[in-house]
Amino acid sequence: MRVDDFDFDLPNERIALRPVKPRDAARMLVVRPDTQQVMSDMGVRDLPMLLQPGDALVFNDTRVIPAQLEGRRVRGEISAGVSVTLHMRSAPDQWRAFARPAKKLQIGDLIEFEKTGARLTARVAEKSDAGEVLLCFDVSGPDLDTAIASVGHVPLPPYIAQKRAEDAQDIKDYQTIFAEKDGAVAAPTAGLHFTPRLLDALSERGIEQHIVTLHVGAGTFLPVKADDTDDHKMHAEWGEVSDTTARALRDVKARGNKVVSVGTTSLRILESAAQADGTLQPFAGETSIFITPGYRFRAIDALMTNFHLPRSTLFMLVSALSGLETMRAAYAHAIEMEYRFYSYGDASLLFPATSEQG
Repeated sequence: MRVDDFDFDLPNERIALRPVKPRDAARMLVVRPDTQQVMSDMGVRDLPMLLQPGDALVFNDTRVIPAQLEGRRVRGEISAGVSVTLHMRSAPDQWRAFARPAKKLQIGDLIEFEKTGARLTARVAEKSDAGEVLLCFDVSGPDLDTAIASVGHVPLPPYIAQKRAEDAQDIKDYQTIFAEKDGAVAAPTAGLHFTPRLLDALSERGIEQHIVTLHVGAGTFLPVKADDTDDHKMHAEWGEVSDTTARALRDVKARGNKVVSVGTTSLRILESAAQADGTLQPFAGETSIFITPGYRFRAIDALMTNFHLPRSTLFMLVSALSGLETMRAAYAHAIEMEYRFYSYGDASLLFPATSEQG
C-alpha cells in the first residue's frame, strides 16, 4: 500500500507534552467498526465495564532504560560530538544503536561518554545504512548496565524532546507500573494509563491480567521513508511470551472470551507467538513483525492503545485492525474533540472490523 494512504494533518497543539494526573483520568475513544455507533467518547476508567468477566488484558513489563547517550567521537587528534540511541542489545558488551551524525563515524572509531564524573567508552564495530552502528563497550554485563544508567538519560520521543528538555518528572512519568525487565528505549505507552485503583476495578469485574515482554526499540521513532509499505524495513525487537501466559490466554480463547492487548507492543509479541491456526505458543526471541491492512489477526481480539503519528507503522497497525477508513474517521473525530495525542496522550480502545479481515 502507499504510505501516503496513512497520512493525516495533526494540529501541533494536540501533542501532549505531559500526562494527565492521575494516569487513569485520560480520555478514551472506543471504536467498534461493526456496530451502529462506531465511535464513543469515554474514559480510561470506563474500561472495566467495556469488557466482560473472563476477558483478559495483556500488559508489557518492559522497563525503559536511559538509552540516550551524548559523547565525543575520538579519532587520533580529532574529536567531535555524537549522540547515540541504543536500541537492541546483541551481546553482553554490545548494543546496536542509532548515531547522529552517523555519516562521520567510521568502523574503529572510539566514542567516549561522560556525565557528572561517570565515564564509558565504546568502539564502532560495524556501520550500516540509516545511521545504525554496532557499539562494543569497554565493560560488559551488569557493569555495562550500571555504566549506561550513569551516563545516559531517558530518550523522550522526538516530538516531546524538540519542545522541552527531559526532567526529573519524566523519569517517573515515562515508566508504566508494570515496568520490571530492563531493555526498552521507549515506553509501552498504553500501559501508562493504569493505576492500582484501575487494576483493582478490573479484578473486581473478573478481568484477567497477564504479562508479556517486548523491549521497545528506537526503531519505533523512525519515520517510514519508503513510498510503499512493501519497501519498509522493520527493526527487530526482543520479546517473550512465557508458557504460563500462553496457556492462560489459550484458556481465555477456549471459553469464548476476548484477549485484549494493552499497547501495540503487547500485540506485536502476541501475534509473533501465534501459530498459523491461531494457537498461542511460548516465544522468546527477536521479532520484526510489520502489520498492515490485510493482515489476519490470530492472537488478539481488541487493542487498547494511544493515538499515533501520521505515516507511522503504528497507525498502519491500527488501520489493519479496525479498517483504514474507520481509523481515518476516528482520528479526525479525536482531533475535532481535542483528544491528546502520542506517548503522553489519551487512549483508544479498538475492536476489529471483521469485513476488513478477509
